[in-house]
Amino acid sequence: MAQRRRGGGSSEENAPLIEDTPPVENNEGLLPWKTKVVYGAPHFAGAAMWIPAGVHIHKFYADVVLVPVGFLAIAIAMARAFDAIVDPLMGWFSDTTTTRWGRRRPYIFIGAPLCGVFYWLLFAPPERFEGKVAAMWFGVNFGLFFFFWTVARMPHYALGPELTQNYHERSSLYAYGETFAIAGTMIASVMPGFMYHYIRDHRLVFSIISASFGVCLVILYWVLVFYIRERGVAATNPFVPGIRRALRNRPFLILLLTYMVSSITAAIPGTLMPFFVTYVLQPKNPDLWLTIFLAVFFGMGFICIPFWLNISRRIGKRASWLISFIIGTLGGGAQFFLGKGDVIPFIILLAWSGSAVGANLFLVPSIQADVIDYDEFHTGLRREGQYVTFWAMIPKFLSIPSASLPIAILGAMGYVPNAVQTDRVIFALRILYAILPAFFSVCAFFIALAFPLTEAVHACIMEGIQLHKKGESAVDPLTGNTIPAPSRRKVDENTGWLLDNFSRSELQMTIKRGPSCLMVMIGAFALLCLIVCMGCIQYVWMHLTPESGPGAVIGVVVAGITFALFLFQMLRMSAARDLYKNLPPAQVIRAHLGMPATEETPFNPGKPESPDVGLHEERDPANTDGVQEREGEEEGRGGGGMKSYLCGPRSCKIHSLKKVRNALKSSPCKRRTNSSIAPKRLSSRGRTSDTRVFTNAPFSF
Repeated sequence: MAQRRRGGGSSEENAPLIEDTPPVENNEGLLPWKTKVVYGAPHFAGAAMWIPAGVHIHKFYADVVLVPVGFLAIAIAMARAFDAIVDPLMGWFSDTTTTRWGRRRPYIFIGAPLCGVFYWLLFAPPERFEGKVAAMWFGVNFGLFFFFWTVARMPHYALGPELTQNYHERSSLYAYGETFAIAGTMIASVMPGFMYHYIRDHRLVFSIISASFGVCLVILYWVLVFYIRERGVAATNPFVPGIRRALRNRPFLILLLTYMVSSITAAIPGTLMPFFVTYVLQPKNPDLWLTIFLAVFFGMGFICIPFWLNISRRIGKRASWLISFIIGTLGGGAQFFLGKGDVIPFIILLAWSGSAVGANLFLVPSIQADVIDYDEFHTGLRREGQYVTFWAMIPKFLSIPSASLPIAILGAMGYVPNAVQTDRVIFALRILYAILPAFFSVCAFFIALAFPLTEAVHACIMEGIQLHKKGESAVDPLTGNTIPAPSRRKVDENTGWLLDNFSRSELQMTIKRGPSCLMVMIGAFALLCLIVCMGCIQYVWMHLTPESGPGAVIGVVVAGITFALFLFQMLRMSAARDLYKNLPPAQVIRAHLGMPATEETPFNPGKPESPDVGLHEERDPANTDGVQEREGEEEGRGGGGMKSYLCGPRSCKIHSLKKVRNALKSSPCKRRTNSSIAPKRLSSRGRTSDTRVFTNAPFSF
């Protein structure tokens, strides 16, 4: 039985090392090739399963099972909303579980076979089912397939960043996985068209394909479970504070916002490609040509993986990722100008945009792992699961419209299955398939330009993690702020995690007005979310017809988001009650926020508490060059003034963030200037201050 650790105790004290955990990394930080193969092989089955589930399933149920597209759109939206709500909980369970077999592998072992079963049921609907009954069969099995897919996949993805912390070796690890993924995608793309020549029954074809891929998934995941050994320790953070700390991680926010924008239309090409081929290009054999098109697209991505891996080593992950954005956007947007018979131009554009797929598939997970290292620098915990599910949950909510709205829009435009479509439907297909994804891809590109992590910055982050493990302070290479080790911060860890249930403004309000106001505000927002959720559910129920339009789909999306927010607020309400019962002194809250502790407190909780409750006396053994830590001389957030960072036992003082970055480019974590000539900076009280030392990490991002 898996046991989850709750609370905010120190990870070193409360989280035992996972048993049976031999190291998988050699002295140079390079993984054995067998480890890369075993870790990457399940991507083959996962990607192969996704082609029928993401490309063929909509047309299969619309044209073969004859489910009205209105019902189909609602069922897709409901299943994806349920899946998105489950994601963050699954990531947290994976991070905090402690068993003798590890914290990831038990979920993989259980989730894989159940995922395979419901995947097969999804493509084997009884022939007597039709209309609402068939739509219900689709919705239930589609939702359960994604649920158990999350149970197996999230721990698998979270396991990757643990295996190596080498900047470029991570790219190699994920390149292996995405090579398997593209190989599985190509096979899944070819199989339906090939089998149609021998088996004319579409139901039987997809039943055989789904059973084959489901068995393959179970075998490959079980091999991983019995071969790979985990190397991390179970995190001990509560659920809500873990999410809030992740949202203060600036590189993570930039990456997440990029995903959010690009995910708004991410599912449209896969959803509409069969319709685009059949009704816009109109080749003689649409099923065969769809197979060829998919093979060209993913085959080009497969071929280009070694090229992108080499480019990323030369110019860096970030630059390579941005270049792939440009290539994919140009190739996708140009498909708007295609029409009947433009098969060869379509193949050329697919090959052009497909060449960027290989880069995105392995560079993005590698960049995600670097962002998780930055979180460990600030929290001292490895929380891969929560970050991986964050990247999955929010884009999933945003991709619900792109997976279901196009179907609903086609129905509203007059789409008729297996018939010649009107010019209005054809034009809508071209806009939805080509222009919308290209537009949002351009927006995501400009957001991605702000992503700050490079190889030099990552090297300083890793050095800072090692210094924190020794109990020494280290500098944040992105802000120049000196961050003490988690064990030497002024606010103890339990109190810090409790306070992290709330925002900065909420804690400031608590200092002034007391925790009762905080409880009222959280309760009011939770009630508002519940009312909106119930209203959307009623609206969807009233508009549940075979011709359900985009409004019903949007209603499902809003209902899912507001229900998730309601659950989130109820968890915060529990923390607010704990805060009401055991309110720390105002100076503890100010220390947590990095605020001056000498101001008078307007609110008196009426509890005679020791002024040192929740505070740790901080001593920094690494501060040997005259860097003095002053409590309350300035706020824990903001910029300006002189920045400083510690590299080993040295105190390196740099006068601006620009100089910090220049120093990192020239010699990461080794630059040192003469501290005796560094100019002083006046604090708000007129005293001079040499450095910015932040005593509590959560508000230092």
